[in-house]
Amino acid sequence: MIKQKTPAQKPKNFKRAWGKLLRFCRPHRAAIWIALTFVVASTVIRVIGPTILSDIAEYAFYMFAIRGYTPVSGIMADIVGLSILLVVLYAIMFVLQYIQQFIMATVSQRISKRMRKDISGKINKLPLQYYDKRSTGDILSRITNDTDTLAQSLNNSIINLIAAVVLLLGSMIMMFTLNWIMAITAVVTSIIGFFAMGLIVGRTQKHFVNLQKQLGTINSHVEEYYGAYNVVRVSNAGSQVNKVFEKYSYDLYQSAWKSQFYSGLMQPIMGFVSNISYVGIVLVGGYLLFSGYVGVGIIAAFLIYVRLFTEPLSTIASAATSLQSTAAASERVFEFLDQPNMPCEDHIFKKLNKVYGNIDFENVQFGYRKNKIVINGFSANIKQGSKVAIVGPTGAGKTTMVNLLMRFYDVNAGDIKIDGTSIAELKRQNIHDLFAMVLQETWLFEGTVRENIVYNMPGITDEQLHDACASIGVDHFIRTLPHGYDTIIDEQSKISEGQRQLITIARAMLKNAPLLILDEATSSVDTRTEAIIQEAMDKLTSGRTSFVIAHRLSTIKNADVILVMRGGDIVEQGTHRELLDKNGFYAELYNSQFATQ
Repeated sequence: MIKQKTPAQKPKNFKRAWGKLLRFCRPHRAAIWIALTFVVASTVIRVIGPTILSDIAEYAFYMFAIRGYTPVSGIMADIVGLSILLVVLYAIMFVLQYIQQFIMATVSQRISKRMRKDISGKINKLPLQYYDKRSTGDILSRITNDTDTLAQSLNNSIINLIAAVVLLLGSMIMMFTLNWIMAITAVVTSIIGFFAMGLIVGRTQKHFVNLQKQLGTINSHVEEYYGAYNVVRVSNAGSQVNKVFEKYSYDLYQSAWKSQFYSGLMQPIMGFVSNISYVGIVLVGGYLLFSGYVGVGIIAAFLIYVRLFTEPLSTIASAATSLQSTAAASERVFEFLDQPNMPCEDHIFKKLNKVYGNIDFENVQFGYRKNKIVINGFSANIKQGSKVAIVGPTGAGKTTMVNLLMRFYDVNAGDIKIDGTSIAELKRQNIHDLFAMVLQETWLFEGTVRENIVYNMPGITDEQLHDACASIGVDHFIRTLPHGYDTIIDEQSKISEGQRQLITIARAMLKNAPLLILDEATSSVDTRTEAIIQEAMDKLTSGRTSFVIAHRLSTIKNADVILVMRGGDIVEQGTHRELLDKNGFYAELYNSQFATQ
């Protein structure tokens, strides 16, 4: 399956993206303001430092150059005093910077943690339609890459930007205080840097947006094909997959290269501007020195202030590109968080506790799109304890019916009732508690066998666990594992697909729900394993209203009622023998599977 490239994403609204991010940070605003205060204070100290160095230079020049290296006690005392003051100020600056970094590192990680938590919670609140339109890799990229980008920006970019702005303004004020002519010289040469920076920032935004998008695309591609690695190898599709990967990788390379190239231009441009400023200050300062307008200390201070003045320009440029990347990541994260949730159920108070298992489908109509109905007027009455098989060709609507019964989707028209109560009057959580499911894909997470079977069922005793497993014949197999029920299941575990399916059946047995769904539970195993699983499922379905979706019609011969679907409609229903005697669509499906036997 080769995915088509999604059209390049247009640049997003920078202000709106940052507005949402700042509102998200409100619970931590007190800590952030404290950190920013410390940033401003430490930067002010850094700006004051060169003026003290200027005084020290003036005293030293007077004492050693004018006085001919003759120490003057009063001047020496001033030099020592100013030096001690400077050391103390720089020590205070270090402490302030340390505290500020500690605060922002803590705040940024807490914000990142909260954001991941919100995304995780959002995953459970979104309707399935959202996931039908998006890949798993793209969602994973929002949780990992995008949230990491936001955390790094909050920890570094914002603080660096504030410090740079304060340093820029402070150094400019101090330069004009010392000498306006030399200050104008420094400012004029730096205007070139501002102009160049503005041009570059304007070009980089779209590349940073595309960079985040391409990261999601390539993650989705890798996740999809790594999960189907065996199919790719057996199909000899490695070269084809590599071509698609190379295409996505090239797109990512282009976005990353362009964004990094333009942002990388800022450092050499600002370095060039800084060097030009040094030349200008030396020439103008030398002229003013020999003209008697300034002293050596002023020139020494200006050389430091020029560095302090041009350094923020580079920092601002770097922070600006980082903020653009952050805006792109913020758009992706909040686009996910702002998706409409499933309808609120706070107004629903009815709850089914004791369920017999009578299910009524009353003229159910449904379509994933309003203009494309896939279930047309479906009606059926299922008695408690019945084993209902749903058969039909691919796309007939079998799984859709189960999804509607579980309220993964809401019907467009008609109604579904459990023991006479409309499922629309019940909370989804209540409905899900009434069902146990065994699917074609054996979902097991990395953990012990015990943890997989008692998943989200607190209070289960070992006796209950062993009885449930023994009832379907899987207890003996589990005990033969290296550590029995405490054996870790992971990707390297030597457990067959059939054994994994038996573990999922044990999970359903332990839940002991009154309603059961078996969706192609034996389609991916061999005939012998199918017989074992079929025996386990027969025990599982005993006494429960169960819905069995199966392509292998031999597995549903003993069903109490078989619903035959085609094109979203029930075209036939009855027992296996009754449907064969009708010699209709079911008989056609059944005979086609056993034509060679």
